[in-house]
Amino acid sequence: MSGDQVDSTSGDTAHDPYDQVFVLLGWAWDVAAAARAAARYPVTGANVAEISGLGAIIRIDAEHAATVDLSRPLLAVPIPHPDRPIVIDGWHRIHKARQTGVTELPIIILDEADERACRLMGGGIDRRG
Repeated sequence: MSGDQVDSTSGDTAHDPYDQVFVLLGWAWDVAAAARAAARYPVTGANVAEISGLGAIIRIDAEHAATVDLSRPLLAVPIPHPDRPIVIDGWHRIHKARQTGVTELPIIILDEADERACRLMGGGIDRRG
């Protein structure tokens, strides 16, 4: 399920927007845990062209993307390197930004310790069991 955002509430549209897991290849992050950690970080700006490199392998629901709020910050982790973080929440916002010509989005980038705390698997971590 490369690049899938898996909604853990099985289609319930009234759920918390962070109630999901982001899976990318052999890695996975608890987005709710990341959102809780993100409350301690500043919101900065991200160039959409620079952060959307993985977009080709992320599954996007275009109808849902049309409805997202571009003012809600993306959540990112410093993997593989702090200068090139991976977005773990916000791919529909990135898609909408690209479709509508928005060039910058708000983003929160976790530090390495918080990234590891919200990582469910990958890089030697497997908390699925």
